[in-house]
Amino acid sequence: MIKHMRVDSRLIHGQVAVTWKNHIGANEIIVCNDVVANDRIQKMALPLAAKGTPVKVFSIQETIDYAKAHEDETLFVICKFITDALALVEAGLDIKEFNVGTVAPQQGTDYKMITKTIAATKEDVPVYEKLCAHFGNVYSRITPANEPVDVMAALKKEGLL
Repeated sequence: MIKHMRVDSRLIHGQVAVTWKNHIGANEIIVCNDVVANDRIQKMALPLAAKGTPVKVFSIQETIDYAKAHEDETLFVICKFITDALALVEAGLDIKEFNVGTVAPQQGTDYKMITKTIAATKEDVPVYEKLCAHFGNVYSRITPANEPVDVMAALKKEGLL
């Protein structure tokens, strides 16, 4: 079971490697993104950023297969993009918690910063709507100690919804 799935374009950093992992009680971190999974340098570097926590770097399909084969484990999955997260949701995985951390602006897109850490475009809105429909709402939390920010309300406030 995926106890917690987080979207964070930075993937693994101090907040994730220590704070979120400990809060979740996960024994390992799974990074989910097709491009990252095929980049040997990132596959080598990401475990180094995890401060001793085991890290698996998987494609979307590998993440789906692994999660289905390890339903009795407490999994913490970090997706690079919201579309990665949606693919896992649409695959029918058991995901208990969902959180959007940092979504960096993509070069060449017409983005708006909807929070201090989340860039979004009009093309992102349907993805967030599907995630919201599945989870009941979509929240952003930088750390477990932070108050959740309603992502859908932030999209609306910035005129994207």
